[in-house]
Amino acid sequence: MIESLQHFDVDLFLMIHRGLSNPFFDWLLPLMRNKYFWAPLYLFIIIFCVKEYKRKGWLMIGMLFLTFAIGDLMASRLIKYSVGRIRPCNESTLTNEIIHRVPCGSGYSFPSAHATNHFAIAVFLIFLFFDRWKPILPLALSWAFIISFSQIYVGVHYPIDVFGGAILGILIGLFTSKLYQKLQNKI
Repeated sequence: MIESLQHFDVDLFLMIHRGLSNPFFDWLLPLMRNKYFWAPLYLFIIIFCVKEYKRKGWLMIGMLFLTFAIGDLMASRLIKYSVGRIRPCNESTLTNEIIHRVPCGSGYSFPSAHATNHFAIAVFLIFLFFDRWKPILPLALSWAFIISFSQIYVGVHYPIDVFGGAILGILIGLFTSKLYQKLQNKI
C-alpha cells in the first residue's frame, strides 16, 4: 500500500514537474512561491486591518502572525524532522528527471511548509472577512493553492507533501480562527 502510494506520488510529481513544463510557468511559478513577491499583499493586509479595525485590527494581525508561527513550527520544526522524507530535487533516483528551476534546499520534504503556512493564513483570512466580503473564499484558497502547486512545479515537493501541508494548514487556520473568536469576545 505505502509503496504504491509512493509510486503514485512520484508519477504525479513528474507529470506536474516535467509534463506541464513551459516557458510561461517557468517564469510565473517560481515567482508565486517567492515570499518577497507577496510582500505588498502582506503589507496591505496589515495596513487594512489596522486602519479599518483599529484595536481589533491589531488583534487580527497578532493572530495572523500566530497562525503563521504555529504552521511553520508544526511543519518545519516538528513534522519534517520526524518524517525525514527527502525532497524530490535531492532524490538520487530522480536526478535525471529534475529540472532545476529554483535552489533545492537541504531540508526535508513532508509536509510542505509553504502549503501549511499559506492554507492556514487563507483559512484564517476567510474566517475574518467572509461575512463582509464573500470573494475572500475563492481568492484566498486560490492564492494558497497556486503557491502550493508551485512547490511541486519547481521540484522541491511531492504532491503528497503539498496535500499534507494543506490539510495541516486548514486545521491550524480553523484552530486560530476559534481562538481569535474567543479572544475577540473577551476584548
